[in-house]
Amino acid sequence: MDPRYDVLTDAARLAREFVDGLAERHVGATAGVGELRERLARPLTDAGEDPRTVIAELAADVEPGLVASTGPRYFGFVVGGALPAAVAADWLTSAWDQNGGGAITSPGLAVVEAVAAGWVRELLGLPADCGVGFVTGCQMAHVTCLAAARHAVLADAGWNVEADGLQGAPPLRVVAGANAHITIARACRILGLGADTVRIVPADAQGRMLPVELAAALGEHDGPQIVCAQAGEVNSGAFDPLAEIVDLCRAHGAWCHVDGAFGLWAAASPARRHLLAGYEQADSWATDGHKWLNVPYDCGIALVADAARQRGAMASTADYIPANDSDVPWGVESTPEFSRRARAVPLYAALRALGRDGVRDLVDGCCAHAERIAARLATDEDVEILNDVVLNQVLVRFAGSDEVTDGVLDRVQRDGTCWASGSRWQGGATVMRISVSGWQTTAADADRSADAILAALRATTGR
Repeated sequence: MDPRYDVLTDAARLAREFVDGLAERHVGATAGVGELRERLARPLTDAGEDPRTVIAELAADVEPGLVASTGPRYFGFVVGGALPAAVAADWLTSAWDQNGGGAITSPGLAVVEAVAAGWVRELLGLPADCGVGFVTGCQMAHVTCLAAARHAVLADAGWNVEADGLQGAPPLRVVAGANAHITIARACRILGLGADTVRIVPADAQGRMLPVELAAALGEHDGPQIVCAQAGEVNSGAFDPLAEIVDLCRAHGAWCHVDGAFGLWAAASPARRHLLAGYEQADSWATDGHKWLNVPYDCGIALVADAARQRGAMASTADYIPANDSDVPWGVESTPEFSRRARAVPLYAALRALGRDGVRDLVDGCCAHAERIAARLATDEDVEILNDVVLNQVLVRFAGSDEVTDGVLDRVQRDGTCWASGSRWQGGATVMRISVSGWQTTAADADRSADAILAALRATTGR
């Protein structure tokens, strides 16, 4: 064995020690930025340091600043854990160090991505020939899908945006619900469509876009339009009425894009697929692997019903890049990057390890745990559950007060039994947002977490 690679054995041991301690670890970080900077901001040497020392000290210095987001009681920011098979595959991906841009750089991993893409289509119930691109996360999935939408609607209006840009193009308008995720506006900003020009459509009390308001908005503009609908509102988990939205898009010649960062995986559950009624008729979909599929960061998925539209927006070539003469799509044809990590390898491992039943059970289990937490919290008269718990999201307000809610959030995060994030609901009241997305969470974890939250409430109110 080459001793230069002993550091890999060290890293595997340190990683195993970390994951073995997740079940009982203080969920939040135990050190602040100042302390961590003191630990990590060492002078850069001229001669370098022993790699084994670097890794040992890196692990020790960073450890207090790590959050147990992959553990069983982390409920912040709709973050999934990391399945052991996916982590192992991610390690292999790093060791292989392949460029995932296409078969010319790594034929083996290009085939892995093609197979994983087929499994994703199958599980989501989407067209077998739709385009699939693996990107960093749902943010770049939106950029990819909306680039395809921009390409398509302007091409239909007689304009080649890839060649001629947006100056002088027919006016293109993006329409989104009042509760659209911030990444939609950011994608519009990146694509030159303008974040502040997005036409906002009112939503109901659960955050669902109102079709009658969408119809009025679409009637205001007779040029190219892109509608961004939502499957799983980031706070409430609510689903836009997708069938009605798709019908309105068809009637007005608009492109329909669905933000399904986590909610799109309801399609894998027969018990929850009805929430997505009509979704398969949309033009594009964006989702994450590193949320509900519990693969390591970074893994987003951009899907476009007409793969040619996706290639039209994304594909490029150069003299040194040979033509793709195989039936395996290249990543460079469907994503904004050429040099990139082979992101689908951990996804391939996760899906193969879980199978259809495992994905279904993961989705249904998280939803059941969310319902369990909500029910246990609701037994206290000072607790108000603000959303219909239709998926894995629970919105909680305590004693009808921003001050009390902030106090409970602070105590919960400092206690470390579980971790939940705060938010503002409908632009107003402070709430606790509980997002159950991890594969390790059990009913016992749900009960333990709810009890810790109630204890924090009692400590905050003194009752």
